[in-house]
Amino acid sequence: MPPAVRRPRLHERQTWIDGEYAYLAELYDRVVAPTITRHSPVLRAAPDLDDTWWEELNSTLDAIAAVPTDRVAVRQEYLDRAMPHYLGVPVDTIAPAWTTAHGDLHWANLTGPTLALLDWEGWGIAPAGYDAALLHAYSLLVPRTAAAVRNRLAHILGTPSGRFAELVVITELLQTTTRGDNLDLEVPLRERLAGLLEEQ
Repeated sequence: MPPAVRRPRLHERQTWIDGEYAYLAELYDRVVAPTITRHSPVLRAAPDLDDTWWEELNSTLDAIAAVPTDRVAVRQEYLDRAMPHYLGVPVDTIAPAWTTAHGDLHWANLTGPTLALLDWEGWGIAPAGYDAALLHAYSLLVPRTAAAVRNRLAHILGTPSGRFAELVVITELLQTTTRGDNLDLEVPLRERLAGLLEEQ
């Protein structure tokens, strides 16, 4: 990752196979700053984040998106199958663009007041805007912060690619509700879905 990406420095990486299982271990710098939420990716109270934090998040997401990779975070086959099913309406499942994403950008993987992005095992290619859309979805229970995400990341979310990425993330999170997870997000996710469909 380029220096603009705010993440702990990777010191060592090892992989090994034991029978039918493959393992990966990575050793990073110790991170002192606390994560914005402690256990859940879902935000439940507005964090106190200054302009520098948001500017660094913006530059980090732009830098990640430009990293070339053959790793995959989101597969087209999943979009083709899951989007019509969980969104409940016929939608175009072809992303306007694909870029590299962190792949799990939520409030328990972000530190503050000093920014660092944690938990990198899922990074790879995803629909452009995926990280911003995921952070926005996990902010929906705190409308003030959800509005701040939309405002601060408007150059990503306020585009056709960003709106498509929101549909992808809503698909994924609505799927989790069928397993009993993120149940308190279901209503705001469906409300956001209705708004996005009206914009099309």
